[in-house]
Amino acid sequence: MKELKFIGSSLADLADFPEAARRTAGFELWQVQVGAMPSDFKPMPTVGAGAYEVRIKVGGQWRVIYVAKHVEAVYVLHCFHKTTQRTAQADIELAAKRYKLIGD
Repeated sequence: MKELKFIGSSLADLADFPEAARRTAGFELWQVQVGAMPSDFKPMPTVGAGAYEVRIKVGGQWRVIYVAKHVEAVYVLHCFHKTTQRTAQADIELAAKRYKLIGD
């Protein structure tokens, strides 16, 4: 099972999710750690190659952007509450900035 590594404030941001959304996010990330795909996700090529967004619909819309292509770990780049239909450009830019920190 791959280790989870949180980049920037992603762990604190995830901790701010409501309990039900946190539990769902934890299960979905565990799925990724063991090599499976989350139940509801989409690729995020605007963030970087191999970046995905887990979509959590529990008491609102919550998102976790991660990268699992590295052998050593699953990197959680950004966790946030989504309030509009489109992902905010600021959220994409923050995830892309953190993506650059882990290397290609």
